[in-house]
Amino acid sequence: MKNIAVFAPHPDDEVLGCGGTIVKKLRCGDEVFVIFMTDGRYGLNEVGVKDPDPLEHKFIRKEEALKAAEILGLKKENLFFLDIEDKTLGKHKFHALEKVVGILKDIHPTEVYFPQELEYNTDHRATYNIVKDAIEKLDLNTVEYCYAIAWKFPFFLLSHILNENSFYNLMCTFLRRRLLYVDISKFLPIKVKAIRQYASQLKIYSEHQKETAIKKFILEASLKNEEKFFV
Repeated sequence: MKNIAVFAPHPDDEVLGCGGTIVKKLRCGDEVFVIFMTDGRYGLNEVGVKDPDPLEHKFIRKEEALKAAEILGLKKENLFFLDIEDKTLGKHKFHALEKVVGILKDIHPTEVYFPQELEYNTDHRATYNIVKDAIEKLDLNTVEYCYAIAWKFPFFLLSHILNENSFYNLMCTFLRRRLLYVDISKFLPIKVKAIRQYASQLKIYSEHQKETAIKKFILEASLKNEEKFFV
């Protein structure tokens, strides 16, 4: 049995990035821990939704995370909510690093899953830096698996111009990592059900809202029979 740590910058990233892999690891008897770095309170503001307000939305997203975790089969005691305000992770790097170091020291994972360093979202990039610093500080002998949610410019543009294989081959060269494909076809229905628990991120609240909080291209990329990780 292995201890595995999954880092989610916001509630929903753990499912979008590696929900199928989480289920697969649990079914193999591994112990999986999920660390939610921020509270995700501004997820709806980004698409012009003002009601529920950020404070209320913070609690909604936590409840959604708990429901999604139950669907995946995670133990409630293996969930860690750092509750750092959304969009401010970089400003609270030292506080977050202290928390992450403590968690990793306790669970001593053999595998760690977290966002890759060229993510569009600043909290995602901050998560990458914090986790890397914590692993280095503890000198952990662990395998690092980086998932991609949305690339920053100009890589985002390239991801839509090139076909998928060409783009990921290019990024492997750029990041100096190999790409691992994990077959999750057997567990995809569970992943889909877990994603649906994040109803606030999939809902259109008014006719003025043009898109859901989880962008269509992100959702489509996550609903495949394999999950990809830079190793």
